[in-house]
Amino acid sequence: MANVNELDVVGVRVEMPSNQPIVLLKESDGERYLPIWIGAVEATAIAYAQQGVVPPRPLTHDLIRDLLKAIGQELAQVRITSLQDGVFYADLVFTSGLEVSARPSDAIAIALRTGSPIFGAEEVLNEAGIPIPDADADPEDEVEKFREFLDGVSPEDFGPAHG
Repeated sequence: MANVNELDVVGVRVEMPSNQPIVLLKESDGERYLPIWIGAVEATAIAYAQQGVVPPRPLTHDLIRDLLKAIGQELAQVRITSLQDGVFYADLVFTSGLEVSARPSDAIAIALRTGSPIFGAEEVLNEAGIPIPDADADPEDEVEKFREFLDGVSPEDFGPAHG
């Protein structure tokens, strides 16, 4: 993948009034945000990982992390590779060189559990990224900007499908 930018997970929020969960990523060294509408299960999995919630029994993404450890595979990175017809695509990239296609929502949930970095293709950020300039914003300001952004946007603004 030629040009990629590292992304940080800002958070998960439910967009109203559609009640649709969304995960917001931000360029680590930039001002673009990447919103991806996701499913409720994946939203919960991402939020749990961000909040450090440890369920009494492993959830699916915890199980995947545990399986990787058991078979000696290490997740080197997650790449959000493309956006086609409103659908985001991602790859899990392992240190062995193996790459596995995944939904971005699942890939993000796994990356948060393994401490693996997340990267977005420049083409994806050019197409779906939203610039919100303010290099010195603290995370609370970013979340507030995200809320303001959500007040004026709908899933239809980014196409019919979800990541």
